[in-house]
Amino acid sequence: MAEQQQPAKPPVTIKKYANRRLYNTATSSYVTLDHLCQMVKEGTDFVVYDAKTGEDITRSVLTQIIVEEEGKGQNLLPISFLRQLISFYGDNLQWLVPRYLEHSMKSFARNQEQMRKYMQDALGGLFPFGQFEEMGKQNMALFERAMKMFSPFAAEQGAAGETKPGEAGAELETLKDRLNALQREIDQMTKKRG
Repeated sequence: MAEQQQPAKPPVTIKKYANRRLYNTATSSYVTLDHLCQMVKEGTDFVVYDAKTGEDITRSVLTQIIVEEEGKGQNLLPISFLRQLISFYGDNLQWLVPRYLEHSMKSFARNQEQMRKYMQDALGGLFPFGQFEEMGKQNMALFERAMKMFSPFAAEQGAAGETKPGEAGAELETLKDRLNALQREIDQMTKKRG
């Protein structure tokens, strides 16, 4: 028997008042940023509107949640990543960054459960953090190099260790090779899971 697709639930509406209080219209109760953070973790979609103007302020509220989580010591965003991200504001390739980040996070999320299962199954439940830490470092370095490629001034900065115009072709080939290797690893993990 074919399964019928359930229509997607509309997002929960949160209203933010001038006194900075957040009101969940679905539960008819005031909530905090911690509540909204938990809703995100549970997969509950919501939108936040300014109660007075009706403006959609979801992006700024989500950013505020990230800032608070980072302030609590939940440091997910490396300083080098934050600096690179800030450098793209106002850049002529700024439009590409959100799409790249969204695609990367969706890919990571698709493989998240599989990575957890591998970690739990490995060595009778002992976690081989070294292998995944190294993979994370390589992914971060790959991301940073990719972001530098999109910056029109990266080759002109001339700081030690940065790509010079003559080295761009070789580094691009290395980057392509690493991307292909990463894709093969992901494909292998997907095949093992299926």
